[in-house]
Amino acid sequence: MLRQKIVELKESLISQANTVEKMIEKSIKGLIDKNGDLLKEVLEVDEKLVNTLELKIDETCTNLIALYHPEAKDLRTVLMISKMTSDLERIGDCAVNISESALYLIDKPQVKPYIDLPRMADEAIKMVKDSITSFINENVELAKNVCERDNIVDDLRDQILRELITYMFSDPSTIERSLQLLRIANNLEKVGDISTNISEETIYMAKGKVIKHYQEQV
Repeated sequence: MLRQKIVELKESLISQANTVEKMIEKSIKGLIDKNGDLLKEVLEVDEKLVNTLELKIDETCTNLIALYHPEAKDLRTVLMISKMTSDLERIGDCAVNISESALYLIDKPQVKPYIDLPRMADEAIKMVKDSITSFINENVELAKNVCERDNIVDDLRDQILRELITYMFSDPSTIERSLQLLRIANNLEKVGDISTNISEETIYMAKGKVIKHYQEQV
């Protein structure tokens, strides 16, 4: 019975992960397409769904521990799912922040072409997806790969920052728009960090040992 409940928990976690991935996709698509309705959907519909799923999953985890007293790996799995649902809710918050900045930007002239932000978003979304897949399948190699790819997102954020600084110095009228773009980049970078944390915890769950900041060890 406990194992079946854990399987159901994992299915709920996948549903929550799919929702936050779509939120990031919508927030970036809304920016590029200047689609305010899509951005408002992230703010008004998707955020509520993610928060509801978090509460449901967390409550189920608490009930499982109280009813079944899981031990060893089962306990680590339930505790990790409880933490991961909170992590996914934080990713949903990042998508909300991106949508808020995008709503500010869509009716204003572009500071620069949107090239690196979509690339950054694509990589961040893949990291979320792969971090959850690595947990569900206990795939340590995939989890390590996610940790290594965090550098890709960080490098893109740094590149965007350097370019925006140049624009702001050359034309002060771009400062507010540039800061909103930087907010978007910083939130995508945070999504990569959270995915990396999930992957590090997956390695712990599978191996029973802590491996923090794996990318620093390779």
